[in-house]
Amino acid sequence: MRAGRVLAAAVALAAAMVMAACGNSDPLAAKGDCASDALIIGSANFPESETVANIYTEVLRINGFKVDTKFNIGSREAYIPALRQCAISLIPEYTGNLLQYLDPEATATAAIDVNKALTPALGEQFAIATPAPGEDSDAVVVTKATAEEWNLTSIADLAPRSAEVTFGAPAEFAQRPGGLPGLKKNYGLDIGADNFVPIADGGGPATVDALVNGQVRAANIFTTSHAIAENDLVVLTDPAHNFAAQNVVPLFNAEKKTDKAVAVLDAVSAKLTTTELISLNTAVSGDAKIEPKAAALAWITAQGLNSPIG
Repeated sequence: MRAGRVLAAAVALAAAMVMAACGNSDPLAAKGDCASDALIIGSANFPESETVANIYTEVLRINGFKVDTKFNIGSREAYIPALRQCAISLIPEYTGNLLQYLDPEATATAAIDVNKALTPALGEQFAIATPAPGEDSDAVVVTKATAEEWNLTSIADLAPRSAEVTFGAPAEFAQRPGGLPGLKKNYGLDIGADNFVPIADGGGPATVDALVNGQVRAANIFTTSHAIAENDLVVLTDPAHNFAAQNVVPLFNAEKKTDKAVAVLDAVSAKLTTTELISLNTAVSGDAKIEPKAAALAWITAQGLNSPIG
């Protein structure tokens, strides 16, 4: 993984370029104008989404687009309707979750299958550019000590230890198809009710603390969490694709998608690997606590995206 210092090296310059975010305090207040030549970039209400949205915003501006922003809109239930009515033009999304939102009956989990199923699920109102190789997906995570003690590399290796595994995750993980039911179906990892520890922070600091301090032996943590590297945690591989692929993808209102915008965002996505997402998250949510826009500008410079794409 490229160290967070790659971003830090450019952050002083980037910070000087940070301006006040332009956004509406009520991003869903009115129906947008799909005929406008401006692109309005939205984000969900978590740091990774805002950071990637800032990257989209600045690279599009560098390439001559008129761009406004409406960040921190909220959950998918809020920003998908905003996108549908052109209150925003595009937003960073995640392929697997987007597919399951648009088609609750979808069963695809492998990246190639998710991408194939996503195209018809978009319908006529939405469109995507090329998904990035980087993804932020659910994972089963253990400490390095547990991985070494039990000789773990895959989720399957954990199954014989089912009776010994205390598992930390959000409460809904107990019922989700990709949660405990999926782990049992795909790997034989059978976590009893007494061994499941609900932790309501979406794989955040409380979950990490529970894992590191030994309150749980395994936990559901997202793959781009900066806490994985900082705590020397081990992500167990998922060869059966229990967890759906979650590649970052620009999601457009279909009327706002143009060949030029796609070409610009494809250039961004090509460089947005999982390693780079982790580096960005570390810069924003780690000890440095860099603002998402400053981190985005530093990353754009480091990736050579700070001049128009030929």
